[in-house]
Amino acid sequence: MCQTTCCIVGGGPAGAFLALLLARQGISVMLLEAHKNFARDFRGDTLHPAVLEVLGELGLANRLLQFSHTKAHYVQFHTSTGPILFDDFRHLRTSYPYVMKLPQEQFLEFLASEARRYANFRLVMSARVEQLIEENGSIHGVRYRGPNGVTEVRAMLTVGADGRFSWTRRLAGMTPVRLSPPLDFLWFHLPRYQDDPQAEAVELYFGPGLFLVLLDRGEKWQVGCAIGKGTYQQVRGSGIEALQHSIACCVPWMANRVAYLRDWRQLSLLSIEANRLKRWYRPGLLLIGDAAHAMSPIGSVGINLAIQDAVAAANRLSLPLQQNRLQVGDLAAIQRDREWRTRLVQSWVGLIQRQIVATLNARQPFQLPPIARLALRAPLVRTIPARITALGGWPEHVCRELRREKDM
Repeated sequence: MCQTTCCIVGGGPAGAFLALLLARQGISVMLLEAHKNFARDFRGDTLHPAVLEVLGELGLANRLLQFSHTKAHYVQFHTSTGPILFDDFRHLRTSYPYVMKLPQEQFLEFLASEARRYANFRLVMSARVEQLIEENGSIHGVRYRGPNGVTEVRAMLTVGADGRFSWTRRLAGMTPVRLSPPLDFLWFHLPRYQDDPQAEAVELYFGPGLFLVLLDRGEKWQVGCAIGKGTYQQVRGSGIEALQHSIACCVPWMANRVAYLRDWRQLSLLSIEANRLKRWYRPGLLLIGDAAHAMSPIGSVGINLAIQDAVAAANRLSLPLQQNRLQVGDLAAIQRDREWRTRLVQSWVGLIQRQIVATLNARQPFQLPPIARLALRAPLVRTIPARITALGGWPEHVCRELRREKDM
């Protein structure tokens, strides 16, 4: 058995960021990651302006920007009636008016390396949580299976930050409410050629019954292909050549490389569903990020909101954890702080996702919802979509006390 003040389950962006913030304040924190490393294909690789602002407040943004990366200054929809400039980040009041595209593995390694500077931080890889320790209706830690067998961790606070399929959430008996119609996504890579269009945007392409997301990864394109929920076997039954043809028709300049897809094993199937818990906490337990509110990949806003959850949690919890006086009300306050902003972003993205699902089902050209078209035409509200995507509406900031490292 081991003892810590805060046990965080899940070494993704939310969990790693919260661990770093708490470690900087001298709080004993243990981060449990189920996998043996941070390398996972087709994870979200976008860092929005709100995240970069927070890193800047910690004095870490310039260091992260030294990594090889690409930038997206806006989101562009390519439809049968022509391109639509959607989220334009260039006019936002921020020091980072773009989305930074960096492999998530590098970002998580960066956060972990910063946290390892503090003796009160411990990271355990290949640690699969099997049980929550519950006594008198309160959570007091976890039991996990790791390289050395089963270990019990006692903690004042347990945080579930283990993603949209959260095992912590399931162990706690907490069931989210589905918000928008689900989608299935096929993710794969295609080569990037020197004469390809300049990738200054997140590119979204629409064809009859087809929706593609193109993300520049330097030497290759990461491509997400939305298909109707539960239609994977039907798509696969039509053959890989049919998929190649559909991609080439939707993005003509990629026709010269679709033959690179030769086997279905090159594609990963991901089921997409936006949901939200009615309550993000129980005594001794807090859920953040996708574990509390799974986001659609439309807009790539999941990492943005997850890290802002972590910032809000650190702002609220650092002092109670340091003074050994954590109350349920402290956890409830985090949900109050974050829930309305989460609802705002989920509602906005849900509008677009419902239109995409309707387009896929009807096999008709895509059209923006009327409210979105109005927002893009009216000068006074034109920046609102970009603000919602880039900043989560009203972004979190690291409180002044947490910006300073506690003397060790």
